[in-house]
Amino acid sequence: MRKIPDLGFWKLWNISFGFLGVQIAYALQSANISRIFSTLGADPHSLSYFWILPPLAGIVVQPIIGALSDRTWCRFGRRIPYLFVGALIAVLVMCLLPNAGSFGMTVSAAMIFGLISLMLLDTSINIAMQPFKMMVGDMVNEKQKGLAYSIQSFLCNAGSLIGYLFPFIFAAVGISNVAPKGVIPDSVIYSFYIGAAILILCVIYTTVKVKEYPPQLYVEYHNVSDKEKDEKVNIFRLLAKAPKAFWTIGLVQFFCWSAFMFMWTYTNGTVAANAFATPTIEVVKEGVTHWVLDTQSQQYQTAGDWVGILFAVQAIGSVLWAMAIPCFKNRKVVYSLSLILGGIGFASTFFIHDPYMLFISFLLIGCAWAAMLALPFTILTNALTGGHMGMYLGLFNGTICIPQIVAAATGGWILRAFTTPGQAPQEAGMLVIAGVLLIIGAGCVHFIKENK
Repeated sequence: MRKIPDLGFWKLWNISFGFLGVQIAYALQSANISRIFSTLGADPHSLSYFWILPPLAGIVVQPIIGALSDRTWCRFGRRIPYLFVGALIAVLVMCLLPNAGSFGMTVSAAMIFGLISLMLLDTSINIAMQPFKMMVGDMVNEKQKGLAYSIQSFLCNAGSLIGYLFPFIFAAVGISNVAPKGVIPDSVIYSFYIGAAILILCVIYTTVKVKEYPPQLYVEYHNVSDKEKDEKVNIFRLLAKAPKAFWTIGLVQFFCWSAFMFMWTYTNGTVAANAFATPTIEVVKEGVTHWVLDTQSQQYQTAGDWVGILFAVQAIGSVLWAMAIPCFKNRKVVYSLSLILGGIGFASTFFIHDPYMLFISFLLIGCAWAAMLALPFTILTNALTGGHMGMYLGLFNGTICIPQIVAAATGGWILRAFTTPGQAPQEAGMLVIAGVLLIIGAGCVHFIKENK
């Protein structure tokens, strides 16, 4: 068995550089989707349901992309064709989604258009994102995988920082961050346009700079047997043979990604109510009176821009913590510690009413995010052989999608249980629940098996 050679820093950088653009798109989606649908007229109790489609699409698409790319060998590479196609689709959808309220459609039609666009955007982002993780597994030896995924984590958080700040920056230079009822503000629309342009440029850079290993060399580097190479993919058989690390990390992932789904869904309402004193208005739907935040108010839209700032602070915290993670010799210790810090950050948002004090909360949340981006994939890919690397990583995406689906499906019911009649929904309570989930996840890190 030939060993994968050490790669220079810039080769490792090039493998993941396109991830910068992909993450800008993902950040724009995660920070603005609740704002977009609230502006279109979505009820807060129904807000989490809009988030079900993206992970539902991901859980179907990712294993298919993994299986197909495991069997793809062409002049452009093995994984690169998929990331390029995914990026192209994402660019097109990014130009359409923020215009959901600008085409003269009814509210219900605009909602449906937005839902379909959101599903296509999340699916295409995942198609483009997953190959970067697979390429690290394909092209980087075990000794350097920690560094490679740390570079990927850095680029991920740098992209997040850029994407989160765009609406705030555009509003600061005079582009309107308010709009007529049912219309998305120009500051958000332009953010998606610029993000789409950066995404395609970054992906083109990686496509040009990275040359994947040819088939025979890949087989030698990963010690793929002829039987494994020619074996037909059977999902259930692969799952039955999956290393213990696959399942034990998956348990931790369930609590982590449920927590972050609540963050993406309810941070906007939490910040608007707690830190910006957004007024409430009375609405009547199907004969039932509800009190909700006034999404047309200046306070709500300013809070929406501030959420981008807070998510940017989270990205900064994640970058700083990602540099500290390699200093810990025990991966499980730093993984658990990171999740505990993130849990404290989530819970603290309930008690903080100063917009600037929320920086502390989101710096702590960034610690959990850094660990979630780097450590699971480092542990898992070290436990896998190369024959079905893509398929396993595609299936592992289920440990990201399933908890998001569960959280999205139950979020409205949980929020309703915490809502006092005559008051707007207490979305801040959902972030406290997110903190509890992260701390439970930290306890489950103990069960992770790192056996080769």
